[in-house]
Amino acid sequence: MALSMKPTGWFQIGWSAELAVGEVKPMLYFGQDLVAYRTVSGRLVVLNAYCEHLGANLAYGGKVQGDDIECPFHNWRWSPEGRNTCIPYQDSTNRVRRIQSWSVQEMDGVMYLWHDAEGNSPQYPVPSVFGLFEESGPRERYHETYPDGIFEKGELPVHPQYVIENGVDFAHFKYVHRTDEIPTVTMREFGEHTLQTELALKYKHRNESGEIVTVHGITKGYLLGVGISYSYASGVGEICSLTAVTPIDDKKSVVRFSAWASREADDDQMLAKRRRSAISQLKADVAIWEHQRYTEPPGLATAEAAGFREIRQWARRFYPEGQRGHDAKEQFAGSELVT
Repeated sequence: MALSMKPTGWFQIGWSAELAVGEVKPMLYFGQDLVAYRTVSGRLVVLNAYCEHLGANLAYGGKVQGDDIECPFHNWRWSPEGRNTCIPYQDSTNRVRRIQSWSVQEMDGVMYLWHDAEGNSPQYPVPSVFGLFEESGPRERYHETYPDGIFEKGELPVHPQYVIENGVDFAHFKYVHRTDEIPTVTMREFGEHTLQTELALKYKHRNESGEIVTVHGITKGYLLGVGISYSYASGVGEICSLTAVTPIDDKKSVVRFSAWASREADDDQMLAKRRRSAISQLKADVAIWEHQRYTEPPGLATAEAAGFREIRQWARRFYPEGQRGHDAKEQFAGSELVT
């Protein structure tokens, strides 16, 4: 029973700086052609792409007129709610036809879109990464992520589930991210639509004198549904980050990463290096994900069975009925005994 590529939740569709006031942009997510535009007042709007008049794609030649988007074919205008507001060659509008409008939110310079296969409204808001971790401090302590602290790679055969399972896969930190040893899990707490984790770890770092030293750090994670993972890491400076996997269609996704690096006294020499280091860690994950096959049931070591069982059972709530994968309680039966 395959996992659906149409889970419910918030998903990143880009960075706010990529869509200027008055700009129109085509998008493709969840198998749907979409049009994104920014109104004159600065509001982000995402609609289904096709005009309800004769089907022209509004993303190609469409123009922003105030809060509306104007079709390039016959200049019909559509509001952010998808209602027809103008037919230039008659006095009345078409009150019957309507373009689907998608719920969107912007936070910390990131654009998010709400997806629900059943059409339900957002069940929870997008948080600010700077309000998730007590240790991080306020946003003012950090450099902007865009454009120098980001990574994006599209058209990848990557499932959003991979991101959240990283949240309980403590062993991969040693073998993929080269920590000195397998981290210690100090906290794992599930909520209705969140998972919070904390790991204590050690890794090698070359200091300003060129010496290789051991650094003790912590990594905290905050998963928001399926496909959104925030984290805070300390050790050599501090990094707040967002890892996001957004499905394009039933086979491929876009992977994005945002790193907000703390402002430090050695920024002139070290800021670019700290950003590169954070991005390289995500690239190491992507190198695995893009060739990975989702395995049900997985063969697990005794120590990791509980974490994977819990997260797969928790994640089922975000998928449409009948496309949630196997019941984790059944697929993991006896896993603790098989190593």
